[in-house]
Amino acid sequence: MKVCIRVGMAKGQVQAPPSKSDAHRALICAALANGTSVVRGIVQSQDLLATLDCIRALGANVALCGNTATITGGAGPFLDQFPCRESGSTLRFVLPLALLRKTPCVFSGSPRLLERPMEVYREICERQGLSYALKDGKIQVCGPLSAGSFSLRGDLSSQFITGLLFALPLLPAESKLTVLPPFASRPYVELTLATLCKFGIRVEQPDSLTFVIPGNQTYRPADYEVEGDWSNAAFYEALNLLGGKVRVSGLNPDSKQGDRVYQSIFSKILSGAPTVDVSDCPDLAPILMALGAAFHGITLQNTARLKMKESDRGAAMAEELAKFGVSCKVEENTIIVSGGKLQKPTETICGHNDHRIVMACATLLTRTGGEIEGAEAVEKSNPAYFEDLQNLGIGVTIHGTVNQ
Repeated sequence: MKVCIRVGMAKGQVQAPPSKSDAHRALICAALANGTSVVRGIVQSQDLLATLDCIRALGANVALCGNTATITGGAGPFLDQFPCRESGSTLRFVLPLALLRKTPCVFSGSPRLLERPMEVYREICERQGLSYALKDGKIQVCGPLSAGSFSLRGDLSSQFITGLLFALPLLPAESKLTVLPPFASRPYVELTLATLCKFGIRVEQPDSLTFVIPGNQTYRPADYEVEGDWSNAAFYEALNLLGGKVRVSGLNPDSKQGDRVYQSIFSKILSGAPTVDVSDCPDLAPILMALGAAFHGITLQNTARLKMKESDRGAAMAEELAKFGVSCKVEENTIIVSGGKLQKPTETICGHNDHRIVMACATLLTRTGGEIEGAEAVEKSNPAYFEDLQNLGIGVTIHGTVNQ
């Protein structure tokens, strides 16, 4: 799908999309509960549809009506096929739950998804004598997982920590999870702990790097409202730095979402060329690079993990920003973006099959005009994105559909 964006100033109000991170967690907790839960605020993005498919495989009964999911845990059969599409969160959150049973299970997904690091779970399976194999583009595992002590590197992905925090309370004995510093993306784990608490699960934290998880716990059903997504809201509020007047509603100022830090970073971009550590907010990197390019430049630190997102985000953004006449230096763990006057791209922008690359580049195109190929990537997290831009007064013409 190709999208043409014309120069314009965005004005108006937009509702923040429900948080994909929060929704993943709530849906999984609901699937593990004994009883029926209601989860309100579900956007039918590709990632959340993957999680819905996988919790059905876990045996949950799911009824989806509009943006509300009614979920009854354990109401259906346990299946052995887990289709994760392109969702790293789904794969890493659900795999430990499949390991709770002594049943061979197969996790499938896009080739890019299966390239993303999974060694944490592979090493756990090897230590416990469990089956783990990557074969024919699929991950095949077989439990049962045992309680005990787990040590995880904190600089790979917080999603592994979250996945274990979902599964370990259901084991018969207490477990201890130790995070080896540096502990990156800690706010995402805090979000997990808050969701677990709402579903009746207790996790003790004797110190900042240790989680003690009592066994034999039971998830309780809940009526859950998914909060607004600070990560996607950043793309709308970025339009204000380019001259727009956009008000984003539906955000919780007390949210555990780490991406809410964008507000303070945006002000620094306006006033200078800041240096920003993105270890706790890696999903903000594309929009921060875009805004740095539009103003005085920006330096991002702790960027190594960007290589294994939906795309190699640092390299992908550098390639696209070059089309706007802006140079970037992408190093092993640092990205330096030069500021300067944006030029209208003479080439079509490539979306790199990455929703955040598409939205970051679309932000700049509201100032220069131009086209994006592969714009359907927004379906992954924010299907209404281009409709929202149109409602904010930006000229958007869509050529083709997701399936073309």
